[in-house]
Amino acid sequence: MCRWLAYSGTPILLENLLYRPVHSLIDQSLHARMGVETTNGDGFGIGWYMPDKDSPAVVRDIGPAWSDRNLREIAGHVVSPLFFAHIRASTGTAVQQTNCHPFRYGRWMWMHNGAIDGFPLLRRDLALAVRPDLFPYLEGSTDSEMMFYLALTFGLEDDPRGAVARMAGLVERTGHEHGVEHPVQMTVAVTDGVRLWSFRYSTQRTSRSLFYSTRVETLKSLHPDVAFLRDIADDARLIVSEPLGDLPGAWNEVPESSYGVVQPEGDEMHTFAPE
Repeated sequence: MCRWLAYSGTPILLENLLYRPVHSLIDQSLHARMGVETTNGDGFGIGWYMPDKDSPAVVRDIGPAWSDRNLREIAGHVVSPLFFAHIRASTGTAVQQTNCHPFRYGRWMWMHNGAIDGFPLLRRDLALAVRPDLFPYLEGSTDSEMMFYLALTFGLEDDPRGAVARMAGLVERTGHEHGVEHPVQMTVAVTDGVRLWSFRYSTQRTSRSLFYSTRVETLKSLHPDVAFLRDIADDARLIVSEPLGDLPGAWNEVPESSYGVVQPEGDEMHTFAPE
């Protein structure tokens, strides 16, 4: 499995979240507490948006995040209002750049923790469901990228919630046809550079961990002496596979079978079910 982080808010230096917290994503690459594996060393990726660009920049590599000098260099110089970061623990597919998250199509980015159970059995049927004009953009061999292109096929650019629900529904039906009892296990983050959606769902209703941050102004009032909070803007929103530290009141578990939206007009959370 994997660990990931999504940030939206006032532009921030990437290293402030990737390296500085006590249990940062880089620390989680070696010492994950809530993942299936303690070590997530099968590659990493970051993707970020800039105001004057039509699509996000994405950097991915196959080495472990904890020792990558290029990642440290980028994180210490890039400032962004919305970025994704992902550390990978392969569930069986090859360790290669095209299998590292986040995945990008146009303005959209996608990253995933979990697995399609029985994916080798389901892969051909799922691939045939991808829209023909999208199929050439499939570069890797992961279930995660397949889920992204199925969601694009089902209208992600117009209806993110519905597209992810239809994708999950197809995977479940296809899995059951092949005798797979619990096909879907996912926490997903997806964004168009303005809004950020996150999903927590599994067929078995025992999904991988996912948390969202408490509003920063609330934390500042609770912990006025915490220096780290002084550098974080009040509009900052974080969604993470596991908390970046142990600060009381800072983290809230995303409910099972639900999805949330971080957006300029106000954050939302709703129940989620496949279609």
